[in-house]
Amino acid sequence: MPELFDMNLRLLRRERAARRGLELFLFERAFEDCLDRLALMNRRFERALLMGWADAGWGERLRSVAAIVDQQDLRLVEDAWEPQAQSYDLVVSVGTLDTVNDLPLALQLISYAMAPDALFIGALSGGETLPQLRAAMLAADAVSGVAAPRVHPRIEPSALAPLLADAGFVRPVVDVDRVEVSYPSLQRLVADLRAMGATNILRDRGPSLGRAARDAAARIFAAAGNDCRTVETFELLHFAAWTPARG
Repeated sequence: MPELFDMNLRLLRRERAARRGLELFLFERAFEDCLDRLALMNRRFERALLMGWADAGWGERLRSVAAIVDQQDLRLVEDAWEPQAQSYDLVVSVGTLDTVNDLPLALQLISYAMAPDALFIGALSGGETLPQLRAAMLAADAVSGVAAPRVHPRIEPSALAPLLADAGFVRPVVDVDRVEVSYPSLQRLVADLRAMGATNILRDRGPSLGRAARDAAARIFAAAGNDCRTVETFELLHFAAWTPARG
């Protein structure tokens, strides 16, 4: 099956964002939610793995609930790594599993890396993310005369819990958090996406947009708002699931 995402490009985009100053507001919101949920549990974890985007201080903050915290390298590809079996009793994944070519395999590998009765918790973007950008790109394609995939396909909330169960997790829970952010222009939204390392990494990205197509996209985006600002939506799927206990 052909790969949907270009993993080399994903790494390049993430490294560029890290060099120029990573925009953390969505990642921080998701990570803070994980910490809040962990704080409610009467449990101290022995060894945790932090996957995905991370601020330099996240590992230390996670040590409030885990004795040892390992942090994934940005080069790791979640459906192509070789974890050691039963190494972690906590895995936290923020903002990375929505750009994996084989999500079921990635979840299976994470499950393999986890000890019995271990917790997998995190967040990824859902299917209702960036509706205004999608509409703007459709307008751009209409002007250019070439339809091309320009916004990532994303998982629907109803599909995530079954995927977790199929990977061997039990008691999966998925909550939806829709974050609305107002932007003065499409250009400012794209700048934020670049700073998140979240611009288009599809292998089949199509040709670059010309000036007329870009102008059409900007007009559609602006027309969706009022008072010179347009509200864009980011859908975060917060999840938690456990590996089966022994016996």
